[in-house]
Amino acid sequence: MNLQPSYTLASPRLSSRLLRGWASLSRGTFSTAIFVIDVACIVAMSFITGVTYYLIAYGDIGDISSYVQVGVLAASIFAVSNVFRGEYRLPNFFSFKPHARRTIQLWNVTLICLLMLGFMARVSLDYSRGWIVLFYFVTLASLIVLRFAIVRVTALARAAGLISAQRICLIGTGAHIGAFIQHYEPWTLGLNIVGCRFLTPVPLTASAESRSAVLERDLAEAVASVRSLEPDAIYLLLPWSATEIIDRCAETFLALPVEIHLGPEQILHKFDEVELAKVGPLASLQLTRLPLSRAEIVQKRFFDLLCSTLALVALTPLFVAVAILIKLDSPGPIFFVQRRYGFNQQPFRIIKFRTMRVLDDGAVIAQTRRDDPRLTKVGRWLRRWNIDEIPQLFNVLIGDMSLVGPRPHALSHDHDYERRISLYARRHNVKPGITGWAQINGYRGEIDTDDKIRKRVEHDLFYIDNWSMWLDLKIIARTVLSPAAYRNAY
Repeated sequence: MNLQPSYTLASPRLSSRLLRGWASLSRGTFSTAIFVIDVACIVAMSFITGVTYYLIAYGDIGDISSYVQVGVLAASIFAVSNVFRGEYRLPNFFSFKPHARRTIQLWNVTLICLLMLGFMARVSLDYSRGWIVLFYFVTLASLIVLRFAIVRVTALARAAGLISAQRICLIGTGAHIGAFIQHYEPWTLGLNIVGCRFLTPVPLTASAESRSAVLERDLAEAVASVRSLEPDAIYLLLPWSATEIIDRCAETFLALPVEIHLGPEQILHKFDEVELAKVGPLASLQLTRLPLSRAEIVQKRFFDLLCSTLALVALTPLFVAVAILIKLDSPGPIFFVQRRYGFNQQPFRIIKFRTMRVLDDGAVIAQTRRDDPRLTKVGRWLRRWNIDEIPQLFNVLIGDMSLVGPRPHALSHDHDYERRISLYARRHNVKPGITGWAQINGYRGEIDTDDKIRKRVEHDLFYIDNWSMWLDLKIIARTVLSPAAYRNAY
């Protein structure tokens, strides 16, 4: 859950008001430092790549001022955008995982903005396209490496006590406090737990007066404890259904100069990206986000169109050769068309090279097995090297599929798996793919146990929750080069 903590830079123990005041003044130090590092990195890469490219291509260093101008403009677009996105907040640097995707996305936007500005200003022809490409890739790699280094330094500084965050006090039932600590491990987020106050459990059979008296006693002790500990924030860890207790706790702690947070309900432990969403005065808890943002959808679609078009042109001789082999090997059509579920569980017709003597597409479809007698001689070879999947490039071109995504199954199998496996239907939240994360990890072929389909679904959901262009490129490369991608191919 997004608790939106206010992080500070501090010494290991803020035992005096002087140190506490210094920490408050230095809240922006970390963000400012990363901002400056980003700007310096982009400008430096612009200068270095410009000089290097022109020395290699033309034998002189070229116009240095033009490199610096492009670098400053790119750095301004990139860094200012990160400021508005809250990218430079300290919590973002406790984990490297999200940085690669966000950096690639914003750097792509930065390049597009540079190209548009160059076109509008009619200066795009003044710059070498070779240098622009070199600048793009070298700077992107530098930014990702820089992010990794900053995350590592931040982790080491936090472990050494050089970076500290909010000092928090936990108030609630023992079960809820224990579950909160076990699930979130607040110290890994830079949150320092300075105290806990447990509310006394009262039997449901007790009278309202007794429950109220016990609560008032607990709160009086908690207030005294919080005053002495001087935390930055209080977390109320109670079931959300206990509205009367929550209201009374909030009223009591309003008298103290601390932030008051209502801790997460236990059901939220199932969701990784819960955050508070506001539309005007309407506030709600957003449990999940769209699998891909609109910008990510456009980015992925552009990549699919470009690559599928180039692949179809390049593989035309292979299409012709395979078509001739199929016709010579056995009677029947060249292509096999079957109904599958795509995005949002909408049916479409998948296109493959025919590898069998049958063209099943009914309510009952037998899975392909090793040494399946229905396979043709050529079909067995096509499946072994994944060549039968190549015509799905046409599905990608028309928008039914993507190059990378969860592999679609026959409709009858889809219905069966959805009944057997929880969250199976989430696979349809993105377009199906020619290849996918499950396939390159060896989860393909016949599904004869629940464990096999469960592992496949787990990998597909991992892909959906962690999508990035880098992950797509990695999957495509491993599809071609990794032996695991050919495992169980029959």
